Amino acid sequence: MITPLEVRHINGVGWYEEAVQTEGTWRLSLVTYGKCVYWVNGEKQIMEKGELLLIPGDVSYYGKSIPTVTHTQIVVHLQGDPADGLPALERAEVLRHRPGCYELIHERMKAIHQQWQERPSYYVMMSQALLMEVLIYVNRELDRGVIPPEKHMHAERMKRYIERHYREKLTKDDLGDAIGKTPNYAAALFKSMTNQTISQYVHDQRMKRALYLLTESQLSIQEIAEFLGYRDLSYFYRIFKRITGTQPSDWLHERPPVI
Repeated sequence: MITPLEVRHINGVGWYEEAVQTEGTWRLSLVTYGKCVYWVNGEKQIMEKGELLLIPGDVSYYGKSIPTVTHTQIVVHLQGDPADGLPALERAEVLRHRPGCYELIHERMKAIHQQWQERPSYYVMMSQALLMEVLIYVNRELDRGVIPPEKHMHAERMKRYIERHYREKLTKDDLGDAIGKTPNYAAALFKSMTNQTISQYVHDQRMKRALYLLTESQLSIQEIAEFLGYRDLSYFYRIFKRITGTQPSDWLHERPPVI
């Protein structure tokens, strides 16, 4: 069983860390903003947002912030058994990877950190499940082999297009036009790179904005739904519940008081 031993969120410009991973443990880091530097077995690794680093046992490393550059990362120290069937844990060398499904992995890593901070009932079991999901996503991408830079470029361009137009009705035709490819190619590439359909990714982006508006604005739920492109309020509720596991009204108590 893969089990987290420690979960941290590193944030700032003065971070420094040096250690040797003990046998049977790994250190998984996902950079979520900015850049930082690792030296692993004497080899320099400049890590950027969207990259992860998996350091196996008996490997020495140290890492630090780049002067004047802010960065954030989520770090999970974990233990497990390579016999669990995850090739990434069978490697003797360090794994550096830029996952195509970065958003999914980021959400799972954030959820692990939240579980570890709040420690609700069964938080260890929940963290184990989330961590296993992260590692499965990584291994699926590794099984596909090296992804050509062109595919990464197209996937990032489609993500940026969605981030600019997420309130609109988006189709594979729109994304095909955005990268100069056929609609079917764009849809297939997007799914293979992100592990999500175009529709799933759009709904995720909308729900992230919905959570922000529910807690930081004074808009009504109806107004938020319409702003995000949902004309049917009941449909907005269903999507919100499916993605967040909560109701929109559950978040209203976190709003700042009206002055």
